[in-house]
Amino acid sequence: MIPAVDYIRVLPELVLSIFGIIVMMVDPVLPEQGSRKRLGIVAVVGTLAALAATAYQTGFYGEAFYHMVRVDTFSVFFHVVVLMIALVVILASYDYLDVQSIRASGEYYALILFGTVGMMLMSSAIELVLIFIALEISSISTYILAGMRRRAAESAEASLKYFLLGSFATAFFLYGVAMIYGATGTTNIYNIAKFLHIQQSTLAYLAVGLMFVGLGFKVASAPFHVWTPDVYEGSPAPVVALMSTGPKAAAFAVLLRVLFATGAPGWFWMVWVSAALSMTLGNIGALVQQNVKRLLAYSSIAHAGYLLVAFAAGQQVGISAAMFYAASYAAMNVGAFAVVSHFASAGEKYVTLDDYAGLGRRSPLLAGILTIFLLSLIGIPVTGGFFAKFYVFSAALQSGLVWLTIIGFINSAIAAYYYLRIIIVMYMRDERSEAPVARIPVGLGIGLAISLIMTIYLGVLPGRVLEYAIQGAQDLLK
Repeated sequence: MIPAVDYIRVLPELVLSIFGIIVMMVDPVLPEQGSRKRLGIVAVVGTLAALAATAYQTGFYGEAFYHMVRVDTFSVFFHVVVLMIALVVILASYDYLDVQSIRASGEYYALILFGTVGMMLMSSAIELVLIFIALEISSISTYILAGMRRRAAESAEASLKYFLLGSFATAFFLYGVAMIYGATGTTNIYNIAKFLHIQQSTLAYLAVGLMFVGLGFKVASAPFHVWTPDVYEGSPAPVVALMSTGPKAAAFAVLLRVLFATGAPGWFWMVWVSAALSMTLGNIGALVQQNVKRLLAYSSIAHAGYLLVAFAAGQQVGISAAMFYAASYAAMNVGAFAVVSHFASAGEKYVTLDDYAGLGRRSPLLAGILTIFLLSLIGIPVTGGFFAKFYVFSAALQSGLVWLTIIGFINSAIAAYYYLRIIIVMYMRDERSEAPVARIPVGLGIGLAISLIMTIYLGVLPGRVLEYAIQGAQDLLK
């Protein structure tokens, strides 16, 4: 018989699943499309309830369901990050669905909740087969969400590209799982670690490489990044906010467990090369973009590279730096895409740099909020992005990765150009389009406030979050 405490250790996932089912059951019986906006409130309540369940879960650390799930500081950290992302995305979507005439509001919110379940399971699972299932739950949800603007051809194209390439990437990961099982006779991460500590296997090297390919696609690191610009451009902006942060944070959590908890061999140079390529190709690609969503897509590739620098640094300092960076990037990037989703208006017509010309005069509040997020993405002091990069590069230098750190610094300087270009266009260029700027809806305002507060908090008082990340790194390595 399964102990009751095991259910507590998957309580946030159970809560979100129940609320996702409630949304789908209530949706067909609502009489009017306007009343379906209440489904967003149900989704928000579900997310808040899952956050409360995560807090309650901290008193019940340990493994559950026959060593398939492990609740510790590491998993709780990523649970909170993913749930906060989902909360901001749902709040940003509350009015977006009406503006874009997306009628499938029930399916939309349910898919966000179910996708979040998969992301949370990815961070707490210590069984590779369960990680694969969680990865599929997250992926299938985001494949469908990418095509939610059904009347837009680019949205259907984005969904199809994401599905096809994502399926190939998942196959690589699954082949890696099969090979690691063939090499060690187990798919439990900590049992794999025990085996590899005693005996090295050539097959394990190939298995790690295949799993890295699969997860590299999910985090949009080079050379597995080619899908990112087209998918981000065609998908609904709030969905891009979700897929550029939530699945990425969850995949990085899996990658941390696979590389460090297992003591997997032969991964260092793969990570080193991928980090250098991601930073360089991402920033160079962003330099020539006129579409803001494509620009931020290339930016996300570059930030995946910065985060991989912490992986290359390794040890406890690198793991904690990677965790802090994941939280900081989630706060500023989900906020930036929330602004883009509001400004894009019906049909997402206004997404080019020229459309943002004069925004500082038309909507000082919206322009000011976006400016803070962009400054954080650059890594300006008093923002979370500054300390995130500081910790990553410090960890790299402590580990002797001088050349990788130099590449990171050069790329950070390159990135400043295209982020500042958006700010210059908003404040120093005359208006060239008739893009309307409506008042900021209540839901979006709350979501932006959450992102803004977290971005500033991580830049002014990063100590507490970093201490929690250090504790999470220690728990990962136990």
